[in-house]
Amino acid sequence: MKIRNLLSSAILTLFIFASCGEKKDPENNGTVSEQINPELEKQVILERLNNETKDAFQRDYEAWTKNWVHDANISKVYVDFADSTFSESVGWEKISLFVKTFIEEHPEPEPVPELLDKINVRLYGNGAWVTYEQQDSIRGLKRETRLMEKVNGEWKIAGMQTTIYGFETEE
Repeated sequence: MKIRNLLSSAILTLFIFASCGEKKDPENNGTVSEQINPELEKQVILERLNNETKDAFQRDYEAWTKNWVHDANISKVYVDFADSTFSESVGWEKISLFVKTFIEEHPEPEPVPELLDKINVRLYGNGAWVTYEQQDSIRGLKRETRLMEKVNGEWKIAGMQTTIYGFETEE
């Protein structure tokens, strides 16, 4: 009987210690390791995306690199319907080289598009799926999809697809 009580007490103690660091997520009826504030995460992601845009258009390569995950499995895709062009880069080395070469060949800064104030975000733990539209004074309407990843507590871009539609023309 004593062994059974001792065993029951030990199991109960383990459950108590195991659940101390966890908080219940009422929306999912599940347990998560830490509470996240979706609105705060969205604001931090929005700031990261605006910084990446400013850095690229101002041709600040070194600052631009700080916005991205440096990994062999990330990707960057441009589909430009207005110019009938397409480009794809896979892996940090290729994406980085593509942008560095572009900046070297086009060193003059471009007008920074109106910064984002509205994005759609779906959070998945340390990942987020982000979509938005943006007007670019040179390229016209762009729809963007970004895959974000939290690395060492900071949101970084892990994937990008940009579809450029250009400017509306009257026919």
